[in-house]
Amino acid sequence: DVFIVTKAGRIASDEFDYSPAWVRYSIYRSLQRLHSEYLDLVYMHDVEFVSPAEVLGAVKELRRLRDEEGVIKYVGISGFPPKVLAELAEMILRETGEPLDAMMSYGHFTVQNRLLGVDELLERKEEESSVLKRFKKAGVEVILNASMLGMGLLTQKGIPPNPESKESPLVKWHPSPPELRIACKKLGELAAAKGERLESVAIRWALEEWARVGAEAGVGVDAGSGSSLKVGATVCGVSSIPELEETVAEWNGVLEGLEKLAAAGGKQESRVYGSERQEKVLKLVEDEMWPALGNWIDFAWASPGAGYVNTRRPEDKGKVPDDGVIAAHEERAKDKK
Repeated sequence: DVFIVTKAGRIASDEFDYSPAWVRYSIYRSLQRLHSEYLDLVYMHDVEFVSPAEVLGAVKELRRLRDEEGVIKYVGISGFPPKVLAELAEMILRETGEPLDAMMSYGHFTVQNRLLGVDELLERKEEESSVLKRFKKAGVEVILNASMLGMGLLTQKGIPPNPESKESPLVKWHPSPPELRIACKKLGELAAAKGERLESVAIRWALEEWARVGAEAGVGVDAGSGSSLKVGATVCGVSSIPELEETVAEWNGVLEGLEKLAAAGGKQESRVYGSERQEKVLKLVEDEMWPALGNWIDFAWASPGAGYVNTRRPEDKGKVPDDGVIAAHEERAKDKK
């Protein structure tokens, strides 16, 4: 089965339009591009870059499109800082009486940054400030983890700390400070010493641990047909067939380990479970990588960054292109009637 997910609101790196008119246009354009009559899930994306009032208005418009036009099934938000996402989820429930269907957090459940589920990961059961508990109280039933590699930070090649380097296109774009890039480069060296690539370790750890933590926190999804498992879901981005195959192989290994654990009656001590591969990754991350990060463990850069200004002028918000998208949608709606 295909589950169609897309997002709206962000037009360019520093340009956002959350107005109902632009949201509506964006949804109609996605339907046209995807040759579909509906979208399963739509996020308002990078919500920390606009005001809470704008987020609320956009979510209301998505729900109107869901209820009155039937072109959306589920509505969510996505962004970088988990605490901001939690605040918005709480506000939306308070203002509308209806919880968000889903939330996607990126870059906050990785080998380097565990903040999305750090209290659950480290088994701080008395910690009432847990972000995941806040989402649950706000009625959010599904939380997806994205950007397992920290937006490209957790790779064997790494990101050069010198801002003038020409070695990677990420040098100027990535918001990480030089010291964090150096610390993560050391993780690649630790991985290589064990015959691994940092990408593989980071992907396996995030897939495996979020599958467990997300499910235990009650924000997981069904593992798939033929399985009774609930797992924390991860959004994966790939740019080649080999990357896709590697990620699928790691995920299948995670599911195999979780099935074995479930068959054995539950969770084993020290969070070591499943295959030899899983044990190797957990030991490498917990015993070597986390200590090596020092003060950079769980560091998160500011989002938006200092000096951010939305380049979308107030008078331009709600103005949509006259490119036939809305007219074509209205024509299709008439034909259905």
